[in-house]
Amino acid sequence: MSIVTSVEIISGRTVRLGFADGSARVVDLTPFLWGPAMERLATDEALFGEVAVDAVAGTIVWPNGADLDPDVLHGDYDPAPARR
Repeated sequence: MSIVTSVEIISGRTVRLGFADGSARVVDLTPFLWGPAMERLATDEALFGEVAVDAVAGTIVWPNGADLDPDVLHGDYDPAPARR
């Protein structure tokens, strides 16, 4: 199980993530920003900029309740396919 410990926006929708195992990854979140909770993050700079680490959930979250699976962010699993 991966745990996100830090997040930094690099540019656009790309973030640098730190993990509890000491690893770090640069991840373009654009492919994840679909569906009711995520679509607004794709277009709203201010809301996307409020990304934070939730220490209890061990992942990144936004004030609108959106979050992402830390194991997917770590690269351990592929994300669920976008619904069309």
